[in-house]
Amino acid sequence: MDATSSTSSVPFSTLIRNASHEQHTEAENSTFMSDMLGGRLGVDAYRRYTEQLWFVYRALEDADSAARLAGDPVAGPFVQPELDRTAALERDLAHLAGPGWRAEITPLPATAAYAERVAHCARTWPGGYVAHHYTRYLGDLSGGQIIRGTAEKTWGFERKGDGVRFYVFDAIGNPAAFKRGYRELLDALPLDDLEKQRVVDECKRAFALNTAVFRELGEEFGGGASGPLSA
Repeated sequence: MDATSSTSSVPFSTLIRNASHEQHTEAENSTFMSDMLGGRLGVDAYRRYTEQLWFVYRALEDADSAARLAGDPVAGPFVQPELDRTAALERDLAHLAGPGWRAEITPLPATAAYAERVAHCARTWPGGYVAHHYTRYLGDLSGGQIIRGTAEKTWGFERKGDGVRFYVFDAIGNPAAFKRGYRELLDALPLDDLEKQRVVDECKRAFALNTAVFRELGEEFGGGASGPLSA
């Protein structure tokens, strides 16, 4: 049975979550993230991780793409400025790497591939954009908060201050309610079963791209295969 064979009875938000469960589990058990959260890596690993996020979110939040997608019936409801993370990442990077951070950071090969895929979907395929939007932002609102708390404790960042602002959603007063509303948007997507399957497949691809980034980070910092915490 394929992932969309019973879409008439299963909410799409449930379908997409269940279909990506294997990739999600692999991500949660990542070596790099486990080592970082376990205090076995230094703040330099956290900084390098934050650098990679900037490349991905710059693609996800590209102003031209957002303006174009805002009126799209599929992607439009998901273009919500209160979610934007790029400015927070830039503030974190200035804190972590100094005012000249832009001239110093580089994307890992896997990060460049991930950012390009996000940009491609944003340009050409609203459903694919939604898949990447879902895997990133619901993860930030969920597992990302674990990363924030650990970073504050491990490296002494001010609570919800510079260095961890990426994980602080000041414009979202009730994250649990926001996530419920987000899942309702997923359930209301005007897609047929074939397109829903394509979105599910792109969600799996997003997790794989994530995992590749974390694998390369793990290799850079002496670990093995790795991936992100997510929704």
